Amino acid sequence: MNKLFTYTLLPLLLLLSSCTKLDQEFYSQVTPETFFKSEKDILAALNRPFTHARWYLGEDRWQLQEQTADNFAITTKGPHWYNGGTNERFHYHTWTPDEGWIWGTWRGTLMGIALALDARSDLEKLDYTKFALTPEDQAAHVNQLNTLIAYFYLRGLDYFGGMPIFNNLEGENLPRNTDQEVFNHIEQLLKTAMTALPKKEGGQKEQGELKQAAAATMLAQLYFNAEAYIGKPMYAECQQLAQAIIDGQYGPYQLDPTWYGPHGFKNDGSPEIIWSIPSEFNKLQYDWFYSNFYHYNSREYFDQDMGADNGTHLSPSRRPDSSLYKNEWKLGSPFEKFDAVDLRKKPYHYLGSGNYEGMFLVGRQTKPDGGTILGTQEYKDRALALLDQVGRFSEVGAGKKYSAISQLPSKMSEGEENTGIRLVKVPIPTLAENTLRWGADNPAIRLTEVYYMLAECKWRSGDLAGAAELINTVRKRNFENGVDPNPVRADNLDKYRFLDEWSIEFLGEGRRRTDLIRWNMFTTETWWDHKASQSDHLKRFPVPTQAISGNNNLTQNPGY
Repeated sequence: MNKLFTYTLLPLLLLLSSCTKLDQEFYSQVTPETFFKSEKDILAALNRPFTHARWYLGEDRWQLQEQTADNFAITTKGPHWYNGGTNERFHYHTWTPDEGWIWGTWRGTLMGIALALDARSDLEKLDYTKFALTPEDQAAHVNQLNTLIAYFYLRGLDYFGGMPIFNNLEGENLPRNTDQEVFNHIEQLLKTAMTALPKKEGGQKEQGELKQAAAATMLAQLYFNAEAYIGKPMYAECQQLAQAIIDGQYGPYQLDPTWYGPHGFKNDGSPEIIWSIPSEFNKLQYDWFYSNFYHYNSREYFDQDMGADNGTHLSPSRRPDSSLYKNEWKLGSPFEKFDAVDLRKKPYHYLGSGNYEGMFLVGRQTKPDGGTILGTQEYKDRALALLDQVGRFSEVGAGKKYSAISQLPSKMSEGEENTGIRLVKVPIPTLAENTLRWGADNPAIRLTEVYYMLAECKWRSGDLAGAAELINTVRKRNFENGVDPNPVRADNLDKYRFLDEWSIEFLGEGRRRTDLIRWNMFTTETWWDHKASQSDHLKRFPVPTQAISGNNNLTQNPGY
């Protein structure tokens, strides 16, 4: 048997059980001491769990965070995207323990922990001096893995509450630990890592390594959401850490001077990136969202060759009659939450040489040369315009289902191919500059989040002016010459404005559900085609049926 066993068979074993005991003779012939021949082998083992993290940051985890909240939807578009009712169940908060997104997230969380533990076990056994490396290098590698383990547990705690805690791969059919025990485990891992990881050096590009500031920010995130996790507010602890990170105690980080710097093709050099997952065309590329987000013919808009499935879009800001949703609810309507002169609100256009503007596909869709892009379904051979509305406009007219637009229902089942504005947070070049495609790294943690965490902690302690100042420090980069037409002030920063600011800055970054839960609005508020459930058990997802069937020591979350 060789080391490949761990990396190929382990994920399969983890499908069957929460934590599965590996063959006890696994190391009888090949041990870490004999398998590792060079520094290259060490780095390969270290990086393997990070490739899993690359996948984990998107896909099902993103769906659970965004499709259950107020900013995105996957409407049924005629014969397309009913998806067995999955999209509606998550939008309406009627999911079950049998959902694929939930199973994929439970499984993926434990896989990530197991892969990192396995790599840590190997690297801890090595004599690094035999590879011209130092004990400090070994400590940095081991604590990168400890931080990654803490990251997976942090996400598992957020989604499910208590998870099985294991420190090696010897356990089998482990029960769930309590929320508090998982919280304490994460805290201990991160506190240890913060003292052993290296700091970022000035001007150093981000290449995916976890450094002191990443561990510190994860610990701040843990404290920031502690009230939701363990019923104990820890905003003061979060505030202290966030301030220290901003002050540079964990490395030199600064806000990027531009809104697109943290997301663009060269974002590995952005001064505000604290942890990113590297991406490169045809090499572990950051592209999972493309097919799901864009229209079948969006390739013509981007001047690209990639097809798409026309699924996810922004929740609508307008009724079918074009009037704004203003009085029905305060959440959602993400596109209209951007000020009209916000530089990000422009339609996305690639300008060449790695430059671009805007971050939305909205309105009439045209090719870079100005040519018209046509629809393929309801608007076949007709000009395609993406609307900030949901409704079957193609069924309005003489002899059709509806005689007037005023009769159109607007709900999850009533989309069509032009339904919804599409987000372009990750820039896409034209084919002429295709070497840049997927050149933007995935910014897993950026300093702006620390600013907003600090601002919210100040707000909760009564320092509304201090909170407003921090948010405005970020906001000004989104406007020409830094002139903000609607700055945050102490007298307009209520809980809804604060959630709007989180939405505007982090739209589509896979965190919205967590923010709504922290503000106690996930189950108590209404938004487009979603009624408040008033059911607190929905703040946690159920333990998947497949997990319980493979491990009868697992207990289900209350309410399921």
